[in-house]
Amino acid sequence: MDTHLHHDHTEEHLKSSDLLRDVVIGMSDGLTVPFALAAGLSGAVASSHIIVIAGIAEIAAGSIAMGLGGYLAGKTEQDHYNSEVKREYHEVENLRDREIAETKEFFANIGLSEEIQNKATDEISQDKDRWVDFMMKYELGLEKPDPKRATNSALNIGLSYIAGGIIPLSPYFFIDNSLQALEYSIVATLVCLFVFGYFKSKITGINPWLGAIRVMLIGAAAAAAAFGVARLFEH
Repeated sequence: MDTHLHHDHTEEHLKSSDLLRDVVIGMSDGLTVPFALAAGLSGAVASSHIIVIAGIAEIAAGSIAMGLGGYLAGKTEQDHYNSEVKREYHEVENLRDREIAETKEFFANIGLSEEIQNKATDEISQDKDRWVDFMMKYELGLEKPDPKRATNSALNIGLSYIAGGIIPLSPYFFIDNSLQALEYSIVATLVCLFVFGYFKSKITGINPWLGAIRVMLIGAAAAAAAFGVARLFEH
């Protein structure tokens, strides 16, 4: 019963880690890219209407592209795992002696006596499926991926990108003058980047204040560069 509870806790932890990773990927780009685009266009055009149209188009395209990237990454992970499973079954069936030696080597490396190595290897090699699962996990270090991972990743990243992208664009919905809207966009986006960077760094074990400042400065630098380039070409 204890083992079962521990297993459930581990699975929940892994799924939470995947979700957090997806949100971080989507939000970081969603906050930064539309912010830089809006800032750049604000340096070239006076109408917020144009920036809203361009921003919505970018958010739509960016969320699809990012989501597709997450989907392909998830599918690649599944395909890699499945190909390795096939290879392990082939080796268990056709290269049994080598696989037995590798299994004994694993038990030797964790400090078991030779007698226990032989008993453990004999026991696990009786069930081909269990043996393959063991080799996948302990020889190759591969966990079986969630079959829904690719779809979930695409949705998580895409929706996070949209949520992040709306923030720098929102002032342009209500303010006609693009430069005035940019001022509010800068404040809103930098605050969100700081908060996002803080929690992201806290989760990953980095100094949260330094991480928050770094994320905020990266976003500010991207927007400033886009604005400066637009101004330069305008003149």
